[in-house]
Amino acid sequence: MKLISRIGAPFTDALLKLGFAARFFVAVLRHSPIALLRFSLTMREIWFAGVLSVLIIGVSGLFVGMVLALQGYDTLVRFGASSSLGILVALSLVRELGPVVGALLFASRAGSAITAEIGLMKATEQLSAMEMMAVNPIARVVAPRFWGGVISMPLLAAMFSAMGIIGGYLVGVQLLGLDSGSFWSQMQASVDLRFDVINGVIKSVFFGIAVSLIAVFEGYDAPPTAEGVSGATTRTVVTSALVILGLDVLLTAFMFRGV
Repeated sequence: MKLISRIGAPFTDALLKLGFAARFFVAVLRHSPIALLRFSLTMREIWFAGVLSVLIIGVSGLFVGMVLALQGYDTLVRFGASSSLGILVALSLVRELGPVVGALLFASRAGSAITAEIGLMKATEQLSAMEMMAVNPIARVVAPRFWGGVISMPLLAAMFSAMGIIGGYLVGVQLLGLDSGSFWSQMQASVDLRFDVINGVIKSVFFGIAVSLIAVFEGYDAPPTAEGVSGATTRTVVTSALVILGLDVLLTAFMFRGV
């Protein structure tokens, strides 16, 4: 019985934590109107999570678009379809790489910072002090950070895709000598607003909700020690990456099936 108990303990703990996370998510939604009414709190978190991530998102998107154009041209030129490089770059970024890679970078930069910030507030008993002053920490601290991440993620994903397309243009047209008109016209004719752009935005919204929830939950649930905050920050990045990739498979299966 002790052996069975030791084997089943991790699964039981994971199930309990999942249930607590679900209750925590409901509490965040219940207190969200307060955070949205006092929008200055959310705007500050949009600055922290979104604006401060612009540099890494923009530079990474530019480099990813360049590499995608180089690799795509090497493949397409073998079949005499090098003029379709714009289509390849745009669809790859708008459908997949923009939301997914952007969310991974967002989790690494903003998600880990949000977890560390809330964890340190818990370790230094700032959250307990708020409760003593009849201030709900979920409404004052957690909800603005959650919505700041949710709002920032689609904007960052769109910026990643735009910078990636610019990078593809620089490599394809300026470096490899493709026709500029053909590059842009085929891209405009093949990228569909509904099936490509809107679905990519929907993906980024789901990723933003998942990453923001994981970040605030891990920070709020972190043990109030330096080691506990460090472990929570690591769990945020790892869990967010796994959830993003898993959600990507499910969303892609639903969105682009039969297109």
